[in-house]
Amino acid sequence: MSQQVFPQLRMTDWQRSRAFYVDGLGFAVEWEHRFEPGLPVFAKITRDGRSLFLTEHAGDCRVGGAAYIVLDDVTAFAAEIGARGIVPSEPPEESPWNTVELLLIDPDGNRLRFATYRS
Repeated sequence: MSQQVFPQLRMTDWQRSRAFYVDGLGFAVEWEHRFEPGLPVFAKITRDGRSLFLTEHAGDCRVGGAAYIVLDDVTAFAAEIGARGIVPSEPPEESPWNTVELLLIDPDGNRLRFATYRS
């Protein structure tokens, strides 16, 4: 089944956010849109079939949002991004609701909680 809900997060600097999400977290930019050169960016990024919208448009949403992203192996993800110099705000931890989760904060203060369901 394809993803049906796309969290939208506000960013203030596309180049900084792109570096964090693409170079740091391993997302790929599917597309980016500007109405004209020099205007704010609206972009779709994807990793392992999970997508987010990132927007520089002030009217779309506020900075400081959050997204909950389920991965196949959050511990492997933590090791992968750690090798790229990304340090989680909280390391992988077991939760009372049967997941292993880690928290990252992006350059604009958006909270990204990555999780894997335990068997």
